[in-house]
Amino acid sequence: MKEMLKLQFNDIGQNLWEIVNTLYQHPELGDQEYESMNLLVTLLKEHGFEVETGVVERPTAFKAVFTSDKPGPTVAYLAEYDALPGVGHGCGHNLIGTMSVGAGILLSKVVEEVGGDVVVLGTPAEETNGAKVPMSEQGIFDDIDVAMILHPSDQSYVSGESLAMDAIQFAYSGKASHAAASPEKGINALDSVIQLFNGINALREHLPSDVRIHGIIADGGKAANVVPDYAVAQLYLRAKERSYLNEVVEKVNNIAKGAALMTGATLEVSNYELSYDEMNTNEILSNAFTKNLEKTSKLPILAAKQSYGSIDMGNVSQVVPAIHPYISLNKPGLIAHTKEFAHQTVTEDGYDTLNSGVLALAYTGLDVITNSNLYQSIISEFNNK
Repeated sequence: MKEMLKLQFNDIGQNLWEIVNTLYQHPELGDQEYESMNLLVTLLKEHGFEVETGVVERPTAFKAVFTSDKPGPTVAYLAEYDALPGVGHGCGHNLIGTMSVGAGILLSKVVEEVGGDVVVLGTPAEETNGAKVPMSEQGIFDDIDVAMILHPSDQSYVSGESLAMDAIQFAYSGKASHAAASPEKGINALDSVIQLFNGINALREHLPSDVRIHGIIADGGKAANVVPDYAVAQLYLRAKERSYLNEVVEKVNNIAKGAALMTGATLEVSNYELSYDEMNTNEILSNAFTKNLEKTSKLPILAAKQSYGSIDMGNVSQVVPAIHPYISLNKPGLIAHTKEFAHQTVTEDGYDTLNSGVLALAYTGLDVITNSNLYQSIISEFNNK
């Protein structure tokens, strides 16, 4: 059966490669990926998928479903296709989205015989305001049994962990005044932001090493001779687990309140992007994928790398068994979020990555559907966690 999937890739491989290159040449930012979505959706429709766009009130999100007439697990592949400003597809989402679509199409060619259903989810804006978060909250995964996504990288790595993350904005309002002639009549909102950063720096000594707090002053005033009456700090706060991150957020919120009290400013706290939960890799599903990647790629597969980043796939992993492994672009040391990374996706190595990745994802989906012991073990691990 896997040999049949390999033959199917030969039929669609060129179409997939053309999409990878088109996305590379025409990158679109998060929630603006209209042409990217259209390319992926059009191919899915051509292969018999029923497609709904605009899901979870995100115009460039989609859900594509291929239903067989036989019972079995529902396997979902998640597609990302947003780019980075000034860089393009420096995170390889042109490959991610296309690999997921390709794997879904391949698996759809055999489910009429083996049973089960195939879902491809288009998940916009992973880099900023990931659509997987509302998808996880609004029941998109209720009828899905396993979820997979595959990310290009300098080398292949087993699916591992990511940090939970909150994106929090602290906006201070003060009172403007002439900074030289009558500074005593002003309330300096910028001083509040500075005290916030100072307080956070003092807090760092008492936080575990997995915690990350970093941010910017998004607004610090308009002129040096005017006491700033409005100032804004935007921060990312991360920790290994959501439960501890909530404690860190409470500590930082208290620092922010203290900074307002010190200056007399007023404070407004809000989330400027969606929150991400930590990645909870399903190890049994991960092992099954790794075995299949060993069959489709000759490149080494390394242990899960230490990650201090955050991904919206973490939210998915809280509601359904999920993996987020990495596949090699055959360039060790290649740095993500660079133009060099984007270019590597459309080289000969990029095509090999596409080939290996699509097949490994499809093979793993087939294993989940046809191996009941594997499927039950995946579900049991998820329920126990």
